[in-house]
Amino acid sequence: MQIQKNEIFDITIEDMTNEGEGIGKIEGFPLFVKDTVIGDRVQIKAVKVKKNYAYGRLIKIIKPSADRVKPRCIVARQCGGCTLQHLSYEKQLLYKYGKVANCLKRIGGIQNAAAIMEPIIGMFSEEEAKTLDNHLIYPNVCENGPWNYRNKAQFPVGIDKDGNVITGFYAGRSHVIIDQPYCHLQSEVCADILNRIKDFMREYNVSPYDEGKHKGVVRHILIREGTSSGQIMVCLIINADSMPYEDELVECLEGVNGIKSICINVNQEKTNRILGERAYTLWGSDTIEDSIGDVRYHISAKSFYQVNPVQTRVLYEKALEYAGLTGSETVWDVYCGIGTISLFLARRAKHVYGVEVVPEAVKDAKDNAGLNGISNATFYVGKAEKVLPREYEEHQVKADVIVVDPPRKGCDGKALETMVRMEPERIVYVSCDPATLARDVRWLCENGYEVKRVCPVDMFAHSGHVETVVLLSQRKPDDVIEVEIELGEMD
Repeated sequence: MQIQKNEIFDITIEDMTNEGEGIGKIEGFPLFVKDTVIGDRVQIKAVKVKKNYAYGRLIKIIKPSADRVKPRCIVARQCGGCTLQHLSYEKQLLYKYGKVANCLKRIGGIQNAAAIMEPIIGMFSEEEAKTLDNHLIYPNVCENGPWNYRNKAQFPVGIDKDGNVITGFYAGRSHVIIDQPYCHLQSEVCADILNRIKDFMREYNVSPYDEGKHKGVVRHILIREGTSSGQIMVCLIINADSMPYEDELVECLEGVNGIKSICINVNQEKTNRILGERAYTLWGSDTIEDSIGDVRYHISAKSFYQVNPVQTRVLYEKALEYAGLTGSETVWDVYCGIGTISLFLARRAKHVYGVEVVPEAVKDAKDNAGLNGISNATFYVGKAEKVLPREYEEHQVKADVIVVDPPRKGCDGKALETMVRMEPERIVYVSCDPATLARDVRWLCENGYEVKRVCPVDMFAHSGHVETVVLLSQRKPDDVIEVEIELGEMD
């Protein structure tokens, strides 16, 4: 069947993509439809038609799925953040569990993925946890369940058609700002801060940034909160050498309960990248403090720090469990950021070496080691694919355990090769992308390792993203012999 653009169809959603789009079919021809869930009967318009598939826009829901729920947020459909808020939370978790299992099987070649996977760890209030009855889901009980969990928000700033300053989030696959000062995933203090800054901009005629014209001053507002400490950092990203009316800005924000740091980041480039290279502090400290478990961290505006502290503790405890440390091990933490995992591991290891490409993050990591009285952690600035081979080849540094927590694109090939040459007993892979995780796991399994355990963790409730921890162990010669004997006996 040949689908034409702008044709209207009634279809039933049968599956979902890794990005959270619903999939329906017309005579076997697949259509991808945002804002739909499995079981929905919907009317859609074909908006982009390819040779073997098409994209559809939801017109109306004819019959909703039993798993569909009403989103809390009034702009959930327009906003590009919460792509799954219309799906019940339990089904979100099952969807993410299946996403990890399918990637490991289809891309990673792990045929027994379901057998080695542990339940996905989700966020539930105490009352919700009592009613949960699903062996594939483990509830981490927390006060708000899967809401108000983010400790960091980056709000673009713009202007609407009436000339009003607006803040919010970008619509999906665009840079159109959806005006929404309150987000149900962020801390409640964000709305107060945004309103204060908008009032300040109106009063002193400080212009928002116009991306098309590359004019205007305020580009983004970055808010960080130390969940355990209550300390707050506000950072304005500006398209100017300095912030106009700095004293007045400080005065408008000083009254925020918990404010610890007010800073400016300068980004005058015509780029989608949010943060620029130069930053300075207007008021208070350069950092705020937070803790995960009993490990304390100082966090600057440019630091990478997991956005969900409740689930981060669960994630790191799982990584620590998989690492199996006894106190005698040399551990490498690759893509270590500000040392969040490194310092967790250092309490149980002989020595931990961290590698991170961002100099500011390494400075924070060293400061955090001192803050916690940890002396058995060493941090290197540089790309993993350069630092690991250098330390291995020139200084013969080896590893008993390697922990990797790479960006979404996964590990660099050279870094993977060196990891295998270092012959660690165990590799703990922490991933925010199941597809690149599966790709790298496949390579590691083809080069002397095998997957022992897998645990998904829901760090990003109501979005399509999922974090995963994987334990790989070095395959011993005896392991191969045992398999050959079993196969021989079967013959």
